[in-house]
Amino acid sequence: MEKRGLLFYLRIYRKILAQDIKSKMSYRADFIISTLGMILTNVAGFVSFWVLFRNFSSINGWDYYEMLFLYGFSLVSITPVQCFFDNNWSLRMYVRDGDFIKYCFRPINMFFYFQSEVFDIKGLGQLAFGIGTIVYAWHKLAIPVTFTAVALCIVFLFSASLVMIALQNAAAASCFWLTNSFFILDFFFKLKDYAKYPITIFNPVFRFIFTFVLPIAFIAYYPSMVILRPDAIPLLSWLSPLVGILMFFLSYKFWMYGASKYSGTGS
Repeated sequence: MEKRGLLFYLRIYRKILAQDIKSKMSYRADFIISTLGMILTNVAGFVSFWVLFRNFSSINGWDYYEMLFLYGFSLVSITPVQCFFDNNWSLRMYVRDGDFIKYCFRPINMFFYFQSEVFDIKGLGQLAFGIGTIVYAWHKLAIPVTFTAVALCIVFLFSASLVMIALQNAAAASCFWLTNSFFILDFFFKLKDYAKYPITIFNPVFRFIFTFVLPIAFIAYYPSMVILRPDAIPLLSWLSPLVGILMFFLSYKFWMYGASKYSGTGS
């Protein structure tokens, strides 16, 4: 098979993306309602922090605006998995019904082909809300706005997103071996709700689990510490990009391994 380069896949993705967005925008009412629903959900999370800190000035040394920064950071870091990898939610149905077989005969990467078919455009509303929350909290915390700080924030947001993508890839790929794998995917997706809290508020057992077993602490806490606490950055924070890249690579290999074992429904 001819080796495909990055530019080839970028051209293909641009064409697929354009068609997917056109099809979604043909149902504008559905798009507007779903986007508003997502924004309102995030606003509710924003309000919950406000209500919480009406009664407590800080939580284990974290004040309102620091927690708000973590919340915005987590929203932005989980947006790529929603926008670009939303088709993972349909993987189990493709495998169960035998429709996944069509991805096995195209002369392009199976993982790319499958994931590129769906782009969840309403996730852009979440992205905008998350960026706005980060900017607001950044201003209130009086963090200096320098090129280095902004560049570090972007790099660590990217690495954090790779962690969430990796968790979803691995959970979705379990359907190649398990008939009812939805509960695994749903469980891993719900873990993101814990990512918006500093790991220090949990007991030592959960700190270990959320760092080394189910590393959701790398979705917001560790990477954001580079910006929030520049004078006391943990070693694990600096390792966040490496953790994100490694997890994504392993999840990709796991997904592809499962796909290579797929042989249809057998009927």
